[in-house]
Amino acid sequence: MAEEQELLTFGGHLEVFRQMLFRILWVSGLLAVLVFCFKDTTWQLLLAPSEWDFVTYRWIEGIVQQWSTGFRFEKWHVDLIATDLSSQFMSHITMAIYLGLLGTSPYILYEIFRFVSPALYENERRYSIPIVIVVYILFIVGILMSYYVLFPISFRFLGTYSVATKVHSTITLDSYITTFVSLTLVMGLVFQLPIIAFTLAKLGFITSDMLTRYRKHAALAIMTLAAIITPPDIMTLILVAIPLYLLYEISIRVVVRISKTSFLDNQEVVEKDVHSNHPV
Repeated sequence: MAEEQELLTFGGHLEVFRQMLFRILWVSGLLAVLVFCFKDTTWQLLLAPSEWDFVTYRWIEGIVQQWSTGFRFEKWHVDLIATDLSSQFMSHITMAIYLGLLGTSPYILYEIFRFVSPALYENERRYSIPIVIVVYILFIVGILMSYYVLFPISFRFLGTYSVATKVHSTITLDSYITTFVSLTLVMGLVFQLPIIAFTLAKLGFITSDMLTRYRKHAALAIMTLAAIITPPDIMTLILVAIPLYLLYEISIRVVVRISKTSFLDNQEVVEKDVHSNHPV
């Protein structure tokens, strides 16, 4: 009888999980269809970083012109081509799905949290809500960092680089989309470094002293990671390495705060034990 009850409970969880997946797929698919229909707006946003007058360059010009009036970036142009018959159509579908999932990511996180939360204790639920919010915020910041800084500067440098005046660059649409998606996703993931440090510190695997002691080693590891995940140019590597190192420093502050909080909690437990053993 107990086995039947356990089986029913497991089956009930599977049914709830199936309904959750169905809702996520339905909402994501609906948004993907909307993105697919608004083709002009979608691809205007996607291809904007490949233009010489992208907003990032205007920001840089505005900052530099405060000290050097008349500064302007030279106009440049890189042709995008499609070499396969179906490449444009398939790229359109791929980006519609990608943007659909990205747009529904808050709803996906909400559904996953609602599915998992009944199994959490009250204190775990109290911690998990802020963590989920911070994870999403850091993910979006990483994507924006890639879209407005890393990808346009990397594309400008690599797309206009030429070994000789006779050699001209024509970038395929597949190469553009692959680099765009991979770089944005990677930046969204690496921006989770403070959350990873928070989790490892909670589990007792790392301490603030450990992170401080190995700061130089971490800087070398960050430079290596930046060289792996970025296109092969020194400017993009530096632009990735700097925010990653800042995130490492933020992670040290997070771990220090966790250590202080854990110490205060332990002190409170000790005081409660003392008062319970020595009543007034």
